[in-house]
Amino acid sequence: VQLQASGGGLVQPGGSLRLSCAASGSISSISDMGWYRQAPGKQRELVAAIISGGRTNYADSVKGRFTISRDNAGNTVYLQMNSLKPEDTAVYYCGARRWGKNAYEFWGQGTQVTVSS
Repeated sequence: VQLQASGGGLVQPGGSLRLSCAASGSISSISDMGWYRQAPGKQRELVAAIISGGRTNYADSVKGRFTISRDNAGNTVYLQMNSLKPEDTAVYYCGARRWGKNAYEFWGQGTQVTVSS
């Protein structure tokens, strides 16, 4: 499985961005896909995840502001980020895991999100 992330950039506080993560390869083997982020000096943290069937999970810090979705084919996962705050600044990584695996196994390249005036 290969993951290709895109959509980062510079945005002012209160603005919006949408990240995309396109999967290729053995897509049918994927159960969960999600987004993590890592800010300078901090550990990588889960932002949002979506499980086959559509169940979603969000970090408390982004609930009500971010929305994760997956296209019908299961090829692409999106992260719509609204009401962005400076503390959302980080490198965002998309990840995926296969059925039966406990942890994400596959990672896309990071995409920088910077929220600053």
